[in-house]
Amino acid sequence: MLKEKNKFGILILKKINLMLGELSPDQIESLLSSEVIGRIGCSANGITYVVPVTYAYDGKYIYAHSKEGMKIQMMRQNPLVCFEVDRMENPANWQSVILWGKFFELKGDDQKLGLQKLIHRLGTFTRSETSIPAHNPEGSQNDEGPYKAIIFRIEVKEKSGRFERR
Repeated sequence: MLKEKNKFGILILKKINLMLGELSPDQIESLLSSEVIGRIGCSANGITYVVPVTYAYDGKYIYAHSKEGMKIQMMRQNPLVCFEVDRMENPANWQSVILWGKFFELKGDDQKLGLQKLIHRLGTFTRSETSIPAHNPEGSQNDEGPYKAIIFRIEVKEKSGRFERR
């Protein structure tokens, strides 16, 4: 209940239809499958780092890419990571999923498969070097240039989802 005074100074009570809760497994899968930007949390040497990435989700793995840098170095040192995805309509209407998993840097056929999943999922969006990795028409990694992508996946171990709705 919200307490508020009307224009005459009389205290009135307003009922607020506010609901907090847990997302069902189907709702968690739906949110993970429908979004394309998430945040990876990683930790190594006493430093915690959270950074947004574009991704593709196949029900078992989160596929993403990055150039060589702090996040890749940290995940190589400590492959246990968390990943967060949310959908915000406004501060009183949102959904959020957090998952925990293990980082794997992909090579060979696994790398090609991961790249193809990213191209398929992100191909309809505006492209930039950070949104989708450079690739040739056959869907293979473009190994040239300063922004060679490292393709990786997170093996999902556990998921949790919450929501607020008014």
